[in-house]
Amino acid sequence: MDWQKTVLIAGMAIVAWLLVIQWNQFQDDRIELSQASLAQGPTYFSDNEPSAPFENGNLDSELPLLQQPISIPQETPERNLIVVKNNVVEFTIDTLGGDIVGAKLLKHLDKMPNLGGQPLAILQQNNTATYIAKSGLIGPNATDKNNSRPQFASSSNRYQIQDNQEILNVDLTLNVDGVKIVKRFQLSQEGYGVSVQYLINNLTSSEFNANFYGQIKRDSKPPGGSASGLGAQPYLGAALREPETNYAKYDFSEIAESSVKTVITGGWITMIQHYFIGAWIPPTDDQNRYELRKVKDEDVYLMSFIGEPIVVDAGQFGSYEAIFYVGPKDQEELSKLAEYLDLTVDYGFLWMIGKPIFFTMKAIHGVIGNWGWSIILLTLLIKLLLFPLSAASLKSMAKMRNLQPEMTRLKELYGDDRQKMSQETMSLYKKEKVNPAGGCFPMLLQMPVFLSLYWVLLESVEIRHAPWVFWIQDLSAKDPYFILPIVMGASMLLMQKMQPMPTDPMQAKIMQFMPIGFTFLFMTFPSGLVLYWTVNNLLSMAQQWYVNSHLISKKK
Repeated sequence: MDWQKTVLIAGMAIVAWLLVIQWNQFQDDRIELSQASLAQGPTYFSDNEPSAPFENGNLDSELPLLQQPISIPQETPERNLIVVKNNVVEFTIDTLGGDIVGAKLLKHLDKMPNLGGQPLAILQQNNTATYIAKSGLIGPNATDKNNSRPQFASSSNRYQIQDNQEILNVDLTLNVDGVKIVKRFQLSQEGYGVSVQYLINNLTSSEFNANFYGQIKRDSKPPGGSASGLGAQPYLGAALREPETNYAKYDFSEIAESSVKTVITGGWITMIQHYFIGAWIPPTDDQNRYELRKVKDEDVYLMSFIGEPIVVDAGQFGSYEAIFYVGPKDQEELSKLAEYLDLTVDYGFLWMIGKPIFFTMKAIHGVIGNWGWSIILLTLLIKLLLFPLSAASLKSMAKMRNLQPEMTRLKELYGDDRQKMSQETMSLYKKEKVNPAGGCFPMLLQMPVFLSLYWVLLESVEIRHAPWVFWIQDLSAKDPYFILPIVMGASMLLMQKMQPMPTDPMQAKIMQFMPIGFTFLFMTFPSGLVLYWTVNNLLSMAQQWYVNSHLISKKK
């Protein structure tokens, strides 16, 4: 009986759905186990390779890297680690070289709070991952040389900004042949940027001359130790400002193929991963040299800059300052730090549309306070603005649908005579005043807006771990029960029923399978993107109904 067949198919669909959910949970558990293994017991590496990217200021220098790991307790005279904390970030600084070897973002967790989320570790150096920020002095009076790093002294191994403090200064001290050097890390209450300063008191009878370098050292592994599968693939790699390009990005494969070198006044250099960056910002008035390169035969990439010479006369005092930022891709904050640094929030070639869309969505969120509803209202607003184009497209498609019976009759009459079939079809279009391309052109004009919105949702750190309603507790993660993708697929199927199918059988069959293919594809996409696409489909169906029942019927 028909009802038995229907029940059987429904039962099989439910079983398949549950199996997919279980497989998804199994995959998530594997990823979580992999991430947990990264956090077990930090093993810090001996770093006799100098962090200096350019030996004595020479951009072409290739410095050797010592690979042998040695396990050293966290608190030892040989390798003392200092913890520095403000309200938003916790840094770990190594007194050997004064490098930042760890950074945890206190207001951004590695997973949802109800799943035991901990502060997200961006910078780290252990058995399986390397991502650190180095800095030092090279040149005639270098403190960082081929086979040694300076060992700084510190009065404490833990610093934390207090509620009544605007600025926290962490001083590492060093005496080199009569020159007193203070390497100062300066933090504000809420800032993700740390000011790295060198204060040089030259007590000798000779001139002191050195260059500051800043460097990001990272392997090519994706964050968390795994890629995002079939879902959206965010950019992972380096970027910098060049004389002719305000935002030039190079992924790891490009850097491995050929190193990148440039010189520019001001500028910046950064490592980009989904939602977060680490960036060096040198003085804006200095002419700085930049380089991206891969360490030979190793999965290690260096993103470096070197500043102008720091010259301190005998008996005089001198200083130098650069900013290191590690934190979320917040457009407002990044634009304050350096010109064009906010372009690291990358909306692609449609950025001129993406930026207004983002700020509109942010303004809506400022009123209603929920990013899920903000996405829905933004999609509705865009649909209203584009309604004239949509209406023209839908009216054209509705007319084409009304011609389907006549098109079928012509095909039966002249199916074997292509020339006659084409003539009769064009005559029919002319008689009914229908343009077969009329439904496509307005839709093509809307595509840049929809693509821009896609990239806005993919790039917005504000949506990360943001809840909507019920089971959707993280708009940046896939739907755990795949309800939204199924609703999206069903909406595509219903929308097809309201529109004319292609006369070509092969095209018609492809169109019928598209909702199924899109459903499986969107199962791997972040919930925020699926929510946008689902709402867009539902609004398109409402527009189609309105055009069919009001605009078309009134003209009959």
